[in-house]
Amino acid sequence: MPAKKPTKKPATRPTGKPADAYPLDAPSPYPAAEIASAWQRERPGTPTDSIGIVTPLWRLAKLFADDRRRLLTELGVDPATLDLLSVLRRAGTPYELSTRKLAERTLVTAGAISQRVARAEQAGLVVRRTETDGSRAVVVSLTEAGHELVERTVDQVLTRESDLVSSLSPRERDLLAGKLQSLLDDVRGRVHR
Repeated sequence: MPAKKPTKKPATRPTGKPADAYPLDAPSPYPAAEIASAWQRERPGTPTDSIGIVTPLWRLAKLFADDRRRLLTELGVDPATLDLLSVLRRAGTPYELSTRKLAERTLVTAGAISQRVARAEQAGLVVRRTETDGSRAVVVSLTEAGHELVERTVDQVLTRESDLVSSLSPRERDLLAGKLQSLLDDVRGRVHR
């Protein structure tokens, strides 16, 4: 009987995650214009006009996500928990929302919200209750500890991210934010049909 070939395990990073998590595996320094030019040379007629937009957006998403993850790790805060607490904090007094509203505002499924709420409740950061109006809706409220955690963390996160975009003037930031929102709205409509 022939010997079995050993199966090669995918390369992993120090975090234990697979090394190839395309498209967010590693932001390449290779310029998007060069990628577009190479495709134009190799496949004349192939549309390449999106490369100069989509490629930098993928790379920026990776860099921003990694930087935020590093900062939150230093602060001892789970990103999903902070997202949940931040949505409740932004809701204003009395800092509570139904699980349906939380799912809408965090763009995750009802199941994911249920898990996030359970973890945050176990940590004493939120409490949940069932409405008594007959709707049986579940309402999640920020506790004092949850409020303190958001207050302690959000300034550091937003200050860091403001610093990361500081090479743009205020006018450029406003212009870019508007263009990105328009593109996001359009693309969301096209891919969720």
